[in-house]
Amino acid sequence: MRSAIWIIGTSVTLTVAAAPAQTGPQGADYRGLPRDLAAAATAYDLAQFKADRAELERLLADDYILAGSSGKNQTKAQYIAGATAPGSRTSYVALSLKVRRVWSDGAVLGGMVDARGFDRGKPIAVHARFVDVWAKRGGRWRVVFTQANAVK
Repeated sequence: MRSAIWIIGTSVTLTVAAAPAQTGPQGADYRGLPRDLAAAATAYDLAQFKADRAELERLLADDYILAGSSGKNQTKAQYIAGATAPGSRTSYVALSLKVRRVWSDGAVLGGMVDARGFDRGKPIAVHARFVDVWAKRGGRWRVVFTQANAVK
């Protein structure tokens, strides 16, 4: 999810302007989760897919960290800058092998992501394992940490 959907590895960012044939990540199904978490996870997927800066600002905690395949961490500001960079868009995203663990004020949502698109105008394809750690703070779910690693 390069959240993972959307950031993998060095500084490859798949951000997304919706393609006509796809309006969001395929396989993103949050049935069975608490309603407010499911809504937040869906909004986060769509915010990444559409490169929606305002929604990413709202859904990522101020202390958010992304750990990618390069071994370097990105802050919330760094991630959002890359995710909304000109020439970056995703044309296809599919999620599979979902992992879900939820407790009263935290959750881990993850799986595999396959994505194609452009990073600052250059075509890219990503196959990665990701995990998003969510925390419920002040009554609202926010992503506090993402680990995303490319898989060969």
